[in-house]
Amino acid sequence: MARQSYQRLSPADIDKIWERLRSGHSVKPTARALGLSTSTVRSYLIRCGGIRPDPRHRGASHLSLEEREEISRGLAAGRSLRVIAAGLGRSPSTISREVAGNGGRHRYRATVADQAAWARSTRPKVCKLATNPVLAGIVAEKLQRRWSPQQIAGWLKLTYPDDPGMHVSHESIYRTLFVQSRGALRKELTAYLRTGRVIRRSHGTRLPDGRGGRPGIVSISERPAEAKDRAVPGHWEGDLVFGRGMSPVATLVERSTRYLLLVGLPGGNHKADAVADALAAAVRHLPDHLARSLTWDQGHEMAEHKRFTHQTGIQVYFCDPKSPWQRGSNENTNGLLRQYLPRRLDFRTLTQDDLDAIALELNDRPRQTLGFKTPSQALAEVLR
Repeated sequence: MARQSYQRLSPADIDKIWERLRSGHSVKPTARALGLSTSTVRSYLIRCGGIRPDPRHRGASHLSLEEREEISRGLAAGRSLRVIAAGLGRSPSTISREVAGNGGRHRYRATVADQAAWARSTRPKVCKLATNPVLAGIVAEKLQRRWSPQQIAGWLKLTYPDDPGMHVSHESIYRTLFVQSRGALRKELTAYLRTGRVIRRSHGTRLPDGRGGRPGIVSISERPAEAKDRAVPGHWEGDLVFGRGMSPVATLVERSTRYLLLVGLPGGNHKADAVADALAAAVRHLPDHLARSLTWDQGHEMAEHKRFTHQTGIQVYFCDPKSPWQRGSNENTNGLLRQYLPRRLDFRTLTQDDLDAIALELNDRPRQTLGFKTPSQALAEVLR
């Protein structure tokens, strides 16, 4: 029987969801581990903005279920509200409001009254931005200018140093954006955040979720020293650049000469096996002394790196996560490429001859880092 797309979450489920999220697990493996559908967990997180609601508790001054049962028994016995209040050590007005608000003397039921009081306790507290429309307007305007909540909070303190009413923490801004029940900032303003997220993500290391694994990767720290100092040619850096409709082209840049190879991927297929085969075909003609290593980021497209190494004999080394500067030559060249391959262009409309022509033009452009020699000239010197 197919599992329903939505399931009611028990308090135990909710506790386990937050426990796993704070441990670094993402939504899919969390749902999988708890036997829940991903849509159920994601819908719950979107409703609360990725921020766990404060745990509900009964205030010390509020009537308890036991006191309400005493009220019910007193009413059934015909006792006056003052007598019931004296027996409970409560004010007569408290008992009077309790009875009047829950059906009166003849319809009062302790369990029903307690459930109603518990439901009312979930009402969200009014946040600072909801009570100060001027402040909320300023925050919204700065968000639309793509200021971060931290920048807004710091600017407000500098601009209104003597007016605490115009100060708000960055955490309050985030919470008001993500928790829409606060009612002060529109959900659409999340599009102006740098990440564009609609829910808050917990801080800390994200654990692997089992997708896009790259088994047996070799870290860049194990790459030969000759590659790091660019003294020996034959060490390449690679990446994919994307055009409209996620159409990809692979870029390979030789570290010592900055020589560029562009590799078209048939049909725009950038699955790991297709990328490995296309790259292998592109470098197979290189002489041995120009085919020593390849450095790539930890993108899923290189999951078949062993296949590439088996076909070419070129060892693949992987950058540390979120460290594009470890492929600096490639990143710089990809920036230059955008003159020829803008993001709005569908790269699937280009042939390999088109890509070769673009690479030839870039390789014939002088580069400051090469003393204004061209990559083609630098490569020719290496080949001589």
